Amino acid sequence: MAVGVFDSGLGGLTVLDAVARDLPDVPFVYYGDNAHAPYGVRDADDIFALTCAGVERLWAEGCDLVILACNTASAAALKRMQETWVPADKRVLGVFVPLIEALTERQWGDNSPPREVAVKHVALFATPATVASRAFQRELAFRAIGVDVEAQPCGGVVDAIEQGDEILAEALVRSHVEALKRRMPHPEAAILGCTHYPLMEATFRAALGPGVKVFSQADLVAESLKDYLHRRPEFAGAGRVSKFLTTGDPQRVSDKATQFLRRQIRFEPA
Repeated sequence: MAVGVFDSGLGGLTVLDAVARDLPDVPFVYYGDNAHAPYGVRDADDIFALTCAGVERLWAEGCDLVILACNTASAAALKRMQETWVPADKRVLGVFVPLIEALTERQWGDNSPPREVAVKHVALFATPATVASRAFQRELAFRAIGVDVEAQPCGGVVDAIEQGDEILAEALVRSHVEALKRRMPHPEAAILGCTHYPLMEATFRAALGPGVKVFSQADLVAESLKDYLHRRPEFAGAGRVSKFLTTGDPQRVSDKATQFLRRQIRFEPA
């Protein structure tokens, strides 16, 4: 009953950690497309092709359900994949909807018409490709009205995290928060719209200041996946073995992942 977790690099490990903790009996196969990371500076067709290739590899591992633990892939490729590419016996899900449902305080799967919500001013921090796609605003509009979203493309942050340069990543986060606050001085909530960003959550919180509710994805996605598998057990795939796959150099990626999660992680070639 394996479930696939796809990411362009290492950020999706934050989601994997949370879903594995909530679903300890489910084997997870993680696929990191480290050879082509970051996706945030690529065009939509390129992101679509790379994401489809990764998802097909996870299907081959017996993962009928794949989570795109990559906001850029979820934003730039998921809708097109679901409408034109994913067969009826497979499912590919993204990471935006659980976040938006939490922001709008709606139950999982609530498809009622959009309505007024308490939060009116939202800061979105994401990769340039995610911001350009406007996928967050599109999904939010299905569920809420009257919400002002100010999006900040956070160039360089993913690269700095992937390279292990924490000092540079923190400096970039502070710079991006300052840039957003010049346009939206008093956000009520902030969305960390990249699965790398939970690693910088403390820096985001400090830069945003008290009174701003920060939404991070990993725990919300874990809760949503648990609910989904309960409702749709037929999409628990045939795979039985947990593993980590990468298109990059397995030793280098393993070392970085171990540093990320502070436990031993061993990647295999994809």
